[in-house]
Amino acid sequence: MTSIDERLVLETAAEHGVPGPVAQEVVARARPCLYLVEYDELPESRREGARPAARTGGLPALPDGMDRPEDTEPLVLSIDCAALPRDVLDIELPADGHLLVFMDIEYDPETSSVLHVPAGTPTTERPLTYENDDGDTENLRAYAPRTLYPLAGLTFGEDRPDSPATSAFLADHDNREVLSAFEEAVSHLAAGGTRPGVTVQLGGFSDSWDDPPDTGGLVLFAQLAGQAIDLGVYTMNLIVGTPEDIAARRYADLRYEQQC
Repeated sequence: MTSIDERLVLETAAEHGVPGPVAQEVVARARPCLYLVEYDELPESRREGARPAARTGGLPALPDGMDRPEDTEPLVLSIDCAALPRDVLDIELPADGHLLVFMDIEYDPETSSVLHVPAGTPTTERPLTYENDDGDTENLRAYAPRTLYPLAGLTFGEDRPDSPATSAFLADHDNREVLSAFEEAVSHLAAGGTRPGVTVQLGGFSDSWDDPPDTGGLVLFAQLAGQAIDLGVYTMNLIVGTPEDIAARRYADLRYEQQC
């Protein structure tokens, strides 16, 4: 799990005028995440020995004999599961192999999908052309490949913890902004000093633009800022599911939402 030194948390709380017991309650309910960022976006303290773990865009390498899922959706993300830091997330991802995310990030997705390709599976990179049901050849979109590195962080949900110290602190409505500033400071510290902005994020609480979809028993599997895939795409693309479906790799049961 992503951790942050308790002494540093309490020092940061004091700087923001947040009582220590409140800070401890708030941090206890934070959820860890992994940001996937380009090398230059890694804090300098995290660059030594950094190992790439994902790639945006490019062509999909699919198991031999398998049809490309949902012919019209582009590949937006490939994740090398074995290269992800272990014991960071509180959702269960495969320990090896690759996760491929097919999704329309420019318009509301109609047929998105996540595919796990187990390690050692013979694969073939598929071209950008395919034959439709009428026998005509059509071209698919492909986004520029960018190598991404994992960066552990902490996230905070919109709902405040229903716990004694925090409830009493928030009885003064002016303290809501104080607590938000403290949470933001902690999230920066947990990411090595500066939390990245436009990213791909695995796990944690969503940073949605509208109503968060990770409610009612659903948790965030991944969120993809459109600009993290293509600088000209201004959308937020969120994938959620139950912890049980994610752990069991029932990716067909994931839900997809686009906000813009």
